Amino acid sequence: MPTEPAAEPQTAAPTEPQTGRERVESDAAARGIPLDMVERTNARSLEEAAQILGITPADIVKSLVVKRHDGSFLFAEIPGDRQISWAKLRSVVGVNKLQLPDASVALEATGYERGTITPLGSTTPWPVYVDERIVGRRVSMGAGEHGLSAFVDADQLIAGLQATVADISDELTPR
Repeated sequence: MPTEPAAEPQTAAPTEPQTGRERVESDAAARGIPLDMVERTNARSLEEAAQILGITPADIVKSLVVKRHDGSFLFAEIPGDRQISWAKLRSVVGVNKLQLPDASVALEATGYERGTITPLGSTTPWPVYVDERIVGRRVSMGAGEHGLSAFVDADQLIAGLQATVADISDELTPR
């Protein structure tokens, strides 16, 4: 009886690393969150980005990576014309200590550089806390890459991320 030649071992095709944009789009699609990606020139500030996009700073959501005492993280989504309220966020999260990590730690925790951070496509799906002021709005947010903004219906974003909605911001204080 003739013998079959030994089969060559099968190896998985190497996967291409995804760009930040691809990670955002893929995660949003998997969560049923429609996005509109808009390319724009790089901005030096949130106010400049709003001007380039023809919207107000309140229409841009800042995605902040926040470090917990135990070394884990969460996302805080804050309107661009406001600042995080540490007391309010600590109360909602139920902890005594939270802090903004260094840029390198935020990159390691999410896979995104500051200015591009979004909970969508984060290398780890950390819990998301959304300021109540974005409910019912169409907002722009980081899209995983510089020079790119993602427009999204905030209610669909909140539902898709199973985010906690609460009052977690204060008016900006002048610098």
